[in-house]
Formats: sequence, C-alpha cells, structure tokens
Amino acid sequence: MSGADNVIRLTQARPDFTLEVDLLLPARGITVLFGASGSGKTTLLRCVAGLERPHHAQIKIADAVWQDDAQQVFLPPWRRPLGYVFQEASLFDHLDVQGNLEYGLRRAGRGKQRATLDAAVELLGIGPLRKRRTHQLSGGERQRVAIARALAMQPRLLLLDEPLASLDHARRQDILPWLERLRDEIHIPMLYVTHAADEVARLADTLVVLARGQVTAAGPAAQVLAGIETPVVLGEDMGALLEGTVQERDAQWHLARVKFAGGSLWLRDSGVALGRRVRLRVLARDVSVSTEAPQRTSIQNLLPCVVQSVAPDAHPSQALLRLACGETVLLARITARAVAALQLLPGKPVWAQVKSVALVE
Repeated sequence: MSGADNVIRLTQARPDFTLEVDLLLPARGITVLFGASGSGKTTLLRCVAGLERPHHAQIKIADAVWQDDAQQVFLPPWRRPLGYVFQEASLFDHLDVQGNLEYGLRRAGRGKQRATLDAAVELLGIGPLRKRRTHQLSGGERQRVAIARALAMQPRLLLLDEPLASLDHARRQDILPWLERLRDEIHIPMLYVTHAADEVARLADTLVVLARGQVTAAGPAAQVLAGIETPVVLGEDMGALLEGTVQERDAQWHLARVKFAGGSLWLRDSGVALGRRVRLRVLARDVSVSTEAPQRTSIQNLLPCVVQSVAPDAHPSQALLRLACGETVLLARITARAVAALQLLPGKPVWAQVKSVALVE
C-alpha cells in the first residue's frame, strides 16, 4: 500500500444525533475509534464500508476514491477492497475452517492470494484449526479465523467492529497478542471500534474519540491521552501512555527497568525479554510532584520534569498537571491547594514521583 493518508470526511444523520467527521488518518497501523455506546463508531465504519451512504462525503483510501459527492463517485461495498470483521465471527457453520478460509479466496480470486492466505494463517496461528468444524472453535479462535478470511481478500483497509466484545475476559486476553502481532507485522491500515480501555492502551497507534457523533479528540494515541484540556478517561482514570524498551532486570527484587525518551521506570518483572519494545500506562492519580529532589522516599521512580500546563479537574478541589519529562509527557492529579502552595505554573521545574506503573503490552 502507498504511503498516502486516508481521508474520511462525512456527515450522516441518525435519529438522535448527526455524525460529523473530518479525519486524515495514517496509511498503516491501527486507528481506534473510541467512545461510549451510541457515539457513532459503528455508523462511521458502515459508512466507510459503503453499507450506509452518508451525506456530503469524501472517502479516499490511499490513492483510491471510494466516495466523493463533489465528483459524483460512490463505490458499492462489493467494489471496495476492504475486510470487515464483526462482533460475531459470522463463519459458515456448514464449512470447516479451511472451507471458510477458501471462501475468502473465492471472493478475491486465486493467484498470489493463496500466499496471502497462508501468511495470514501463519500470522494468526490457526494452522492447526484448518480441519475443525466451526462449532468446535472457541470465541477467540472464531475471531482469528474471521480475521484471516478477511486478510485473504487482500484488502486495502481492514475494519474491525468490536471484535472482542462477545468474548469473556480470558478469551479476550488470549486474542489480544494476536491483534498486536497483526498491527506490527502487516502494512494494512485498520479501523478498530471499541469502548474497552485495555484494547485502546494495547492496540491504538492513532486514537479518534467520538461523543454523540462529534470528534472530540484525534491524533497519535499517546498525544491524545496526554491532553488535559479535553481529558480522555480510559477505564478507571485518565493517564499517560508510554513506549519504551526493557533495558534491565533486577533478579533480587523481581523488578524490570523500562527505558523511554525522557528517563526510565522500574516495575514488577513479568518476564518480558530484554530489548523488547513495550507499552506502559501511568495513571494521573499515581503521580505526585515535588519542587525539590526527594530524599529518602519509598517511591523508587523519580523523574525530572517541567510543568507544561495546569487545568481544573472534574471536582473543584483537584487539578491536572501536564508534565514534560524529556520527550515524554506524564499527567498528575493533585489538589488545587497544592498547586497554589507550590506555585505550580507552566515552565516550573519539578520532580515527578511515580507511585505505580502498569505494563500493558
């Protein structure tokens, strides 16, 4: 696929809101559409797929125009080279796994698509499942087969509509590593709908936040999650998303050190290999600040930072700080009284004290 950006501009009226988006999305990686149920995520996906015809739309994937009302262009769904994976795997029960995969080949035509299918089967680890009937598959296995079938069609874009929503927690944890591998090893851009915090933290390269049909934030995931003017709460709290490399392991204390642009953090050793790229999540409530270098403290993770901005939190007693720690941004939630007492203004150097950090990948 070329390096051209994907353009999605459209307006679509719904019974209780109007979906309005104007997005320029990267040509690779996972773009997560995040928001509460009823915010317009699935409607957006259906419009991109051509299953709904939006008003005043321009949809351009790489160098191909799928819809442009100004040019009177509208490609029906069957002419759009895309793969669509739904909440339910929608496999054919009268066929075994191999038969379902072959269906994807029949839609795409033969030739090099066979090699594409074989690569998808290998990537998603479903080779041993080829002879099974679909009723013998777990929910996670069914979704992996559905994704492989979609990839067999050599799509220019892969659409995934809450593919893990129908799975229990254990099955979701089983399939997330396969989705991470899909993100890292194929060059097909993906639009991924979810309202699950862990899926956003683990999978998103680009994050688009929707609320009642309106885009409230969009951009690189770490950048969006670090905003305090329009806070994005994932799960129990808002927080920063960091990417780094496992640099060191302390066997005596069962800790691992992850290095990132701006410093490093110690966290519980979960056995991740040295040198591996990982993602970390640091919640705002787990960061405090000091205007002097802390001495003799139980908090082991201390980072020199500069206050970038201060914003009021949801409750008037609280405030949110955006801290620049080298090239990395952290968020801190402290009391408004502490902001006043420490005279915390943009540009003031501080020490960030990170009480807890979670490995999300």
